[in-house]
Amino acid sequence: MLLQNIPILRIFDEAEARAFYIGWLGFNIDFEHRFEPGMPLYMGISRDNIRLHLSGHEGDTSPHTRVFMTCNRIEQLRDELLSRPYKNYQPVVEDTFYGTRQLSLHDPFGNRLSFNEYL
Repeated sequence: MLLQNIPILRIFDEAEARAFYIGWLGFNIDFEHRFEPGMPLYMGISRDNIRLHLSGHEGDTSPHTRVFMTCNRIEQLRDELLSRPYKNYQPVVEDTFYGTRQLSLHDPFGNRLSFNEYL
């Protein structure tokens, strides 16, 4: 029985990943792992019911992945992000042709995060 899907996203800079995912998007760190000192970071993060894994390991995944996430109160999420600016990001909520209100962002590594609220 399938229970959960956890996407793995490629990261290239740990400090930038923390600033974006933890500092700006408000995710929490669930765990951090390195096979040994100096090895790339593998980190689990979550916010509410959304879980993501971030990996600095080349073979785990490739950049430019898109993750589709469902949420509610999407305007509240947008307002929260606007209240703590991050570089030149200006999140906008738009209607999609498939019946959602969507806030779409690219992380610093080219991955696309689509937060969607079904109408």
